[in-house]
Amino acid sequence: MKTVLLFTRNGLGDAPEGLQQMLAAKFLNLTAQAEEKPARILFYADGVRLVCEGSLVLEWLRMLEAAGVELTVCSTCLDFFGLTEKVKVGKVGGMPGILAALQEAEKVISL
Repeated sequence: MKTVLLFTRNGLGDAPEGLQQMLAAKFLNLTAQAEEKPARILFYADGVRLVCEGSLVLEWLRMLEAAGVELTVCSTCLDFFGLTEKVKVGKVGGMPGILAALQEAEKVISL
């Protein structure tokens, strides 16, 4: 199944920022270890911070990318936050690529 994960926050859930990032780290760690992995992970809005320098989840994202999971990061969002030079994992793309990934997906999980 072509599953796409969608990160629009700098972590998971409505919780204090530190807890959101801890939850994202645990989730991505388990996802990296799982037999069935998502086809793609998309990052936009505040979610782009997860792929940037200083993120607690870079190790897990690198593992997922090495396992063949496509990581796409919104260029408009990176520009807005001034983070374009701080991207450490994934491919920077635009909203057309994100839209295409969502339309091709069999299942989208928004985190």
